[in-house]
Amino acid sequence: MSQLQTVIKVERDREDKAAQALQMAEGNVQQQKQKLSSLQQYRLDYVRQIQQSGKQGGVDARDYHQHLQFVGKLDKAIQQQMQIISQARMVVDQRRRQWLEQQKRRKAVDVLIEKKQAEAAIAANRREQDMLDEFANQRFLRSKTTRW
Repeated sequence: MSQLQTVIKVERDREDKAAQALQMAEGNVQQQKQKLSSLQQYRLDYVRQIQQSGKQGGVDARDYHQHLQFVGKLDKAIQQQMQIISQARMVVDQRRRQWLEQQKRRKAVDVLIEKKQAEAAIAANRREQDMLDEFANQRFLRSKTTRW
């Protein structure tokens, strides 16, 4: 039984590590989403600033072209960040599958331990019943021999 206790400890440790890896992956997705949100907000603010400058007549054609190029770079960075988020989500899915698989293995060992414990309890009950039967037989035999 101690071997099974060792196995269950290892399986529980593996399950804990898989759960931690899943949590870290989920945290990474949240961080990447926050970066995306910041990039999108920065782009929005920048475009508003350009529009304000344009309304006030403070932007010539060359400046406006430079601003548009920068907005294009921001758009590219936003697209890259979206790809990073997509990849991070795939990692989360992979980590979740690994955690669920490890959870199944741990549960299988739990079931095996419960089965072994039940078998041990049945065997102990049988031994106890055999001892009680033997005691009853001895008592019966003694009572018969003392009567004669």
